[in-house]
Amino acid sequence: MKHEEKQKQVEALREQLKDSKTLILSAFEGLKVSQDVELRRKMRSAGASYKVVKNSLLERAAKGTPAEPVAQDLRGTTSVARTEGDPVALAKLIVAYAKEHPAFTFKAGIVEGRAISLESLKQIASIPSREALYAQIAGVVRATLQRTLSAVNALSRQIAFLVQEAEKKQKFQS
Repeated sequence: MKHEEKQKQVEALREQLKDSKTLILSAFEGLKVSQDVELRRKMRSAGASYKVVKNSLLERAAKGTPAEPVAQDLRGTTSVARTEGDPVALAKLIVAYAKEHPAFTFKAGIVEGRAISLESLKQIASIPSREALYAQIAGVVRATLQRTLSAVNALSRQIAFLVQEAEKKQKFQS
C-alpha cells in the first residue's frame, strides 16, 4: 500500500475513533469466512460497524483519541467493532459470539471513554437493554402511582364512612 493510501486510511479511521462511544478490539484468528460474514451481519443489525485493521494503522489513527490507551502494542490479527449507540447491545453481541466461537477473543475495549477489561465487558453484557430498563422504570412509576391513587381513594372512603356514622349517631345536630 502506498504512503498516501495509508495516510487516508489513518485519517478515516481517526474520525471514526473520535466519534465512537464504544470500541471493542478483538482477535479473530481461526474464524472461517462464513463465521466472519455472520458476525458482520449481526454487527450491522445491532447498529455497529466492524472492520479488520492493521495494528500499525490503528495505533497511528488512535493518537489523540479516546482509543489511544487500548490501541498500543497490539499483536496478531485485530478487528474493530464500534458503535455510537447503545454499548450494552454491542457488548451482548460480542460476548455471545465469543461463547459460540472461541477463536474470536477480546483484546481491549472502551466504553464511554473508559478502558474496560474482559470482565467489565461481561458485566456490561449482563445489563438489560435500554428498552428493558425503560420498561422496568415505567413499571415502577406505574406501581407507585397506583399505590398513591389507592391510598387517596381509601382516605376518601374512610372520610365518607365517618360522616355516615356521625349522621347515624346524629352528631351533626345542632
